[in-house]
Amino acid sequence: MDDCAQMFVMGPLSRLHLALLRDGPLKIMAQIFHRSANSLARASILGILLLVSSVGGAVLHLQRSPYVTGQHVAPEQPVPFSHQHHAAGLGLDCRYCHTSVEDSSFAGIPPTKTCMNCHAQIWTNAALLEPVRNSFRTGQSLKWTRVHDLPDFVYFNHSIHVNKGVGCRTCHGPVDEMPLMYAENTLQMEWCLSCHRAPERFLRPKEKVFDMNYRPPDRQHPVTWKNKTYDDQETLGRDLIGEYHLRTKQDITSCSTCHR
Repeated sequence: MDDCAQMFVMGPLSRLHLALLRDGPLKIMAQIFHRSANSLARASILGILLLVSSVGGAVLHLQRSPYVTGQHVAPEQPVPFSHQHHAAGLGLDCRYCHTSVEDSSFAGIPPTKTCMNCHAQIWTNAALLEPVRNSFRTGQSLKWTRVHDLPDFVYFNHSIHVNKGVGCRTCHGPVDEMPLMYAENTLQMEWCLSCHRAPERFLRPKEKVFDMNYRPPDRQHPVTWKNKTYDDQETLGRDLIGEYHLRTKQDITSCSTCHR
């Protein structure tokens, strides 16, 4: 039997012995890397992990920033319409312009005729309102820039929120204090879920939905509803949930509720 056949038949240890007898003692390879290379390798791995974590944190922060959400940024509009002047100064009800908010998924953008109900009589020559007058003359709608713009894959219905006691201010912020309209909240999913998971913290009586001066009840500012006085929002909220027949929290946090 030749050497190759013998090494195949013999076990690993026997093959090592045979090699030692044939070739002499094994030569040990010299160390290529200095021992400090181990520390350098560990430091490199740690540095990469920190870099990945930092980049991930920066991306998450960017996603929540006004650069992405448009929060607190007033976009340019064809006419610098002031909710502060019309809602707070003149006392116009939200529904005068947003006529379909109580019975439609869309709150509605007022037609130019709604503006001209007043401005055919006042500020008739103001240069600021020339786009409004031109729209009325030509029949071409003003092209407003949408402030609260949800993705197409999100279903949102204004009427269901209004009729369940969600106030305008809850989502849109202090609109009556805004000279130019901007988004008060991010409108991101985590923000929506914060309400859907605990609706009792946000609901108000339906007759107060359009009241921009409404304050949630506390000991200094109690709220009376159905001949009962509340000084705690969550207690009032739980009673409103029963009165307005809200679906269960499991239902309103289901994916299919908003993604249809």
